[in-house]
Amino acid sequence: MTGTPVTNSGAPGQWTTGLCGCCDDRSNCCVTCWCPCVTFGQNVEIIDKGTTSCAHAGAIYYCLAHVCCACVYTCTYRTKLRAYFSLPEDPCGDCLVHFCCLPCAVCQEYRELKNRGFDPSQGWMANAQKWSQDGVTVPPPIAPGMTR
Repeated sequence: MTGTPVTNSGAPGQWTTGLCGCCDDRSNCCVTCWCPCVTFGQNVEIIDKGTTSCAHAGAIYYCLAHVCCACVYTCTYRTKLRAYFSLPEDPCGDCLVHFCCLPCAVCQEYRELKNRGFDPSQGWMANAQKWSQDGVTVPPPIAPGMTR
């Protein structure tokens, strides 16, 4: 994506942190441990470029978690994030990662966004304003690609 703020640690095709690196960002680890819907909502707002709010995504997560099927929803955003940065399915498929280790996956995705120049805790609009002030072109929304 041209114009996307990317830091030097965000090489295309590689995750910047491992799935079990939750303690690399202790504050986010604690938030995700106690209220994963917040971290997930923050991630979604950035991944969807502001078209889905943090509150909306977090509420959906919260409702689905109570019927034990949040991973069906959350894994779709891991897939979007991977496509956005050309990341591999690692260590296994997105749905399996979210089914077996949802909090670790959500933390990893948060760190990935942060390491690539986004600040999920600030929301899409604050990130876009910061890029505008810094002279970085804000990436336009991506039209969905073809699927099989």
